[in-house]
Amino acid sequence: MSFNTAQGTNLRTDDSMLRLSDLIQERSRKNADLNESAAAMRSQVDTLAQRDDGSTEAEDRRLKALQTAAGTQPLSGSGLTVTLTDAPPGATARIPGVPEPQPDDLVIHQQDLQAVVNALWQGGAEGIRVMDQRLISTSAVRCVGNTLLLQGRVYSPPYKVTAVGDTRRLRQSLDGSPTIQNYLRYVNAYGLGWKVDQHDAVTLPGYSGTVDLHYAKPAA
Repeated sequence: MSFNTAQGTNLRTDDSMLRLSDLIQERSRKNADLNESAAAMRSQVDTLAQRDDGSTEAEDRRLKALQTAAGTQPLSGSGLTVTLTDAPPGATARIPGVPEPQPDDLVIHQQDLQAVVNALWQGGAEGIRVMDQRLISTSAVRCVGNTLLLQGRVYSPPYKVTAVGDTRRLRQSLDGSPTIQNYLRYVNAYGLGWKVDQHDAVTLPGYSGTVDLHYAKPAA
């Protein structure tokens, strides 16, 4: 087994070998660079396509409305930013009668992030950004441990979720979410981070990744 694993290399490697975490971070940076390059090329293509393409003003307005609804255009307005953070190192129970925490009790999970995103949509959010990426209809918030995987990139806490919309409705929706209420119990018990900031004006970037759908199909 060792022979098959080593494949002629030394199993006891030195620091010259990248750790898996380093490899993931490197690939995430490459994905970010490729996304920026793709966005720049897409902008050039859009500019060329709009030059005397024969479309009417009504068609142009409809196209812009569709782009806005799809999340590919920047969006500005009032909004909220929710920040979620892991508990501090060595955290213990802060409330009498609460059991001492297990490791899973002290980190942000996928369900916590998804609860915030869902509540903001339910509160009438016109657009949402998680970390530095705009969400669209095909975006999926996934976590492995306390690491967020979003649209080909990797993030570590603290996690920031920003929404543009009516701040009163957004707050009411956050406060009314049963999943968030459960999360806040852990905030009080073990010191997990929770912060809501209000913005009079904030701008979300347009989504710049691919919008092509990829799906599986039976082999011929």
